Amino acid sequence: MALSEAQLDERIEELVTSFPPSATPPTVFLGEQFDRGLAWVHFPEGAGGLDGSPADQLYVLRRLSRLGAPTAAGRNVIGYGMVAPTIVIHGTDEQKQRFLRPLFTGEEIWCQLFSEPVAGSDVATLATRAQRDGDEWIVTGQKVWTTLAHEAAFGLLIARSNPDVAKHKGITAFLVDMHAPGVDVRPLYQATGEAEFNECFFNEVRVPDTRRLGGVGEGWSVSITTLMNERVSIGGTVPPRGSGLIGEAVKIWRDRWADRRDAHAMAVRAQLMEAWVRNEVGRLTNWRASDLRRAGTPGPEGSVAKLAFAEENQRTSELCVDLLGADGMLYASNYPQVRPTESAMTGGDMRKAFIRMRANSIEGGTSEVMRNIIGERVLGLPGEPRNDKDVAWKDVPRS
Repeated sequence: MALSEAQLDERIEELVTSFPPSATPPTVFLGEQFDRGLAWVHFPEGAGGLDGSPADQLYVLRRLSRLGAPTAAGRNVIGYGMVAPTIVIHGTDEQKQRFLRPLFTGEEIWCQLFSEPVAGSDVATLATRAQRDGDEWIVTGQKVWTTLAHEAAFGLLIARSNPDVAKHKGITAFLVDMHAPGVDVRPLYQATGEAEFNECFFNEVRVPDTRRLGGVGEGWSVSITTLMNERVSIGGTVPPRGSGLIGEAVKIWRDRWADRRDAHAMAVRAQLMEAWVRNEVGRLTNWRASDLRRAGTPGPEGSVAKLAFAEENQRTSELCVDLLGADGMLYASNYPQVRPTESAMTGGDMRKAFIRMRANSIEGGTSEVMRNIIGERVLGLPGEPRNDKDVAWKDVPRS
């Protein structure tokens, strides 16, 4: 249903008056926000929403941000942007009641367990097994590049439940306890010196059937919901004007270049202005797409946003390093071997950001995959040949 700004303002005012953001622990404030339907306004009532629209959700986020409210997306980026929309669409009422509120408050961190060593861009070739054993499933296999798995209480996992059918049909999704017996999480240290990603091993991990998400063999549709929301979460956010990497580029230019009038400085200023325009066009495009987006599984606009986000982040972070001059060659933090508690997508030292942004064109689907989706679903171009589409998974040759 459509909600007026006055109706939303009334709920927001009641929330911040009863629980002032500056004097309320974030977990308490976010819990109250959830209970008032202001967590995800476009979700159903009782699931943190008010049956509103994505435009209503954006309005609430902007208002609460201006009022200094804590954000739910920061530390639990996977849960907030990817797992929650999937649970809302595919989960049972019991699953929604059990998981959504502590996910939103950050009391339970989530990770996404899709990619495998031989199933990256082609996720449907995954080999992790899920075998039924009465009221439980036994999961065995390996996942890789799992963001914040070392912090996660639960993970959204897809596994091969039927090897005798085509690869897209024999997959089932589960909500897995990351501290269950048989789960082993190991760090993958990146070029930044951090281990934001992990590899996860599952050795006969028992998962109750009540933690199955969606129907048996319907894991591909569950994963599509997650992946499309992931691409919107990565590329479709609407930051404040002039914030993020482009804001850092402008700051560096003001500190180091603004007083210069030589030809080199003028050329650098032109580069900066071009980058600012590209970033602003992307921001406004995402704003328009967010206002028009309906609740549910996003369409190919998420792939467009994700592709643009990845390429512009890399260009802008490279510009920041160029603006730093010789200082851009020095990595100040000495590559510490640490395991961060938040996803390091942007911000911080620009030399570190430059290295981290290399991953943007891989994570959440490679830029090549995004171009395929855009070509097929937006431009109507013929799809790439798929010789194994109707072949049973067990009969597909694998290295």
